[in-house]
Amino acid sequence: FSMITSIINKKIKGFTDLQAWKEAHKLVLTIYKITQTFPKEEVYGLTNQMRRCVISVSSNIAEGFSRQGVKEKHQFYYTAKGSLTELQNQLLVAKDIDYVTPEKFSAIASQSVIVHKLLNGLIKSAMSK
Repeated sequence: FSMITSIINKKIKGFTDLQAWKEAHKLVLTIYKITQTFPKEEVYGLTNQMRRCVISVSSNIAEGFSRQGVKEKHQFYYTAKGSLTELQNQLLVAKDIDYVTPEKFSAIASQSVIVHKLLNGLIKSAMSK
């Protein structure tokens, strides 16, 4: 009970306190690690695309947090969702061409769904303020 109370009472002071950013950051680290195993000829292809997309997710969450207006916040949070969807597509490609095992695909896809749900929560929260 005390742990739940401390979580509820914790003030969000910076973007790193946002659960959406924390989960997106985990996804960044996972994608960077997994793409290290991709063939070298993909360094400017799928590797680069996946890394750019995933870093866009956490970066846009951070930037959206710093914006004051609801419209501005929405713009960045929706951009993060778009990048996340793009990453999900690229992840499917990586699985289909055997760069990612079905098990790793499943774990990463699950993490991306968590981030997507948390982004939806951020958008709803920004609308209610």
